[in-house]
Order: sequence, then structure tokens, then C-alpha cells
Amino acid sequence: MATRRRKKPQTAKIKPKRARNLSPGTVTYTGKKTTTVTELDIIDYSSEHFQRFKTKNIEEAFNYEDSTNITWINVNGLSNTEDIISLGNHFELHPLIQEDIVSTYQRPKIDEYEDYLFIVFKMLHYDDEKLNYEHISLVMGKDYVLTFQEAEGDVFEDLRERLEHGKGRIRNVGADYLMFTILDAVVDNYFTVLEFLSNKVELLEDKLFTDKEDPNITEDIQDLKKEILKIRKAVVPLREVINRLEKIDSTLIEERTNKYIRDLYDHIIQVNESVEIYREMIWGLMDMYMTTISNKMNEVMKVLTIMASIFIPLTFMAGIYGMNFEHMPELHLRYGYYYFWAAMILVFFGLLWYFKRKKWL
Repeated sequence: MATRRRKKPQTAKIKPKRARNLSPGTVTYTGKKTTTVTELDIIDYSSEHFQRFKTKNIEEAFNYEDSTNITWINVNGLSNTEDIISLGNHFELHPLIQEDIVSTYQRPKIDEYEDYLFIVFKMLHYDDEKLNYEHISLVMGKDYVLTFQEAEGDVFEDLRERLEHGKGRIRNVGADYLMFTILDAVVDNYFTVLEFLSNKVELLEDKLFTDKEDPNITEDIQDLKKEILKIRKAVVPLREVINRLEKIDSTLIEERTNKYIRDLYDHIIQVNESVEIYREMIWGLMDMYMTTISNKMNEVMKVLTIMASIFIPLTFMAGIYGMNFEHMPELHLRYGYYYFWAAMILVFFGLLWYFKRKKWL
């Protein structure tokens, strides 16, 4: 007789925050967006010069280390760790920084080194109503900025157009201002994300107060909870990063740039406050939904209770005169049947009048 194998219980998969059993400084990609080729978007500019080109050869970025212009090297794709190590070693980035660049579970932070600053933050944007949560790393040196992202597609297109057409003061200042504009583009896009989230919250609120019930509304609320938690994980730590960036005493950041960083800090505080407001609203949606369901159930129970209250005395009267006793005086009345119906109708309308007076109907 064949024995039946017992199925193993299914357990929730816990994602590790970093690769286990590896020494600090080991560069191991922990994300899901795997690409076989690393793409570089290089912009080299000054007040009178602009050059932009894309390449898949990591060594072409080495020629811009000693450039007299400002160079922005954007790296798309983190799964090919050999290219990240090669670029990091050429720019003399600390091994721990190289590890954090490809560690997508690293929370937003800022590290200060002698020759450069290292910042980790998260880029958020909606794509077909789906929230994309992407890990971004930034290294700012004296005359260069390196940015690393998981895949192609970001919120920096307006910034690139400003660089190309020389709009504003960005091509007349240093790499510290470029760092600020990159962070500013990310924070400004947070407002766009919050506006989209606000619309989703309003639509859910409208659904809650409509007569037609939506069986998927609880799933929609849970999805919104997950989205606001992702947004909060990106926004709240970035507030501390920008606050620390404002207070850093480094020769890499000019005093005039600090004024813009202070303004950026005001923006991130505003984003934080909005996130907390929407968080409370979303957490209150489930309570609102349960309250709505409870109110509808109470209305149903109210109608059933009134109907039962009306028919209980009628049932009592019918039960009395339905007994099989021989000597019941009312049974021998000539019009007893009609008297009984008149009494029942009188009780019925009397109870209706009473419930109306009490405003229960």
C-alpha cells in the first residue's frame, strides 16, 4: 500500500536585507531587475560646452575623471557587479560604498568622505497605476557626479533638457549644484506620486459611500496600505539625509548651494507631512468600510426587528384562539371570526403608528 507524503507547510518568504555569510564590502546585487549589460549615460558640460552620449563600455567613463568640465555619469543596471566594481575602483570608491550601491535594501543615508559624498535614496513613480520603487545611489566629487540606478527610466529628463539647452544657472555652477538638482527632481516627483495617491484615496472613499458594494474594496485598501508604507520608507529617512546634508561642513559644497539645500529640506518636510496625512486617511478607510457595513447591517436588523415586533402579538392572538378547548366563549359568537380579524388589524396599524411616532420607521 502506497504511503501518502505529507505536504510541507507553506511559509512566507522573507527577503534578506543583504547577502548572508559574506564579508563587509562584498559587492552582491540584491535586487530583481537583472540586466546583462550595463549602460552609461554620460553628460559633460560647462558654461560654453555640452556633450552627451550613451555607451555600454564602462572604460569610456574613465576618460572624464580629469576633465576640467562637470561630468555626470548615470549608470543603468546594477546586476553586472563587475562593471560597478571597475568603475568604483577607478574613482577610488570605498568597498563599503560599492556594496551599498548594489544593495537595494539599503535605506536612504549619506556618508561623508574626504574627496566625495555618497547618498542613497529611493526614486518613486507610478507606471500604469503601479508604484515603482527604485534604488538610487549618488556619488558627488569635486567636478563629477555618479548616479547608479537599477534600470533605464527615471525622473531626470527635465534636468537633462535644462543641461542641454543651458536653461537656468545649472551650467554655470559646480557639481554640488548638480547634486542638488538631482535630489530636487526626486523630491518634486514625490509630490506627483502623492497627488496620484490622493486621487486613489478619494475614489475609494466614493466607493465606500455608494449603495453598490464592491467585493474587491478590501483588497484595494490593503494595496493602498502597502503603497503608503513604501512611500513612507523612502520619504522619512530622506528627510534626515537632507537635514544632515545641510549641516555638512565640506569644501565640496559651496555656501550658495546650501541655500538651495535648505529650500529642499522645506520641501521634504512638506512631503513628510502629506505622507502622514494620507497614511492616517488610508488606515481610516478600513474602519470607515467596517462602519459602513455595520450601518447597513443595522438597517437590515432594524427592519427585521420591526417586522418581528409587529407579528409577535398577532402570532400570540392566533395561538390562543388556535387551541382545541371546547369551552371558549368567543368561538361561539356569530361574528367572532370578523371580530378577531378586526382586532388583529387594529393591533397591526396601532404598532405601525407607534413606530412612526418613535421615528423608528
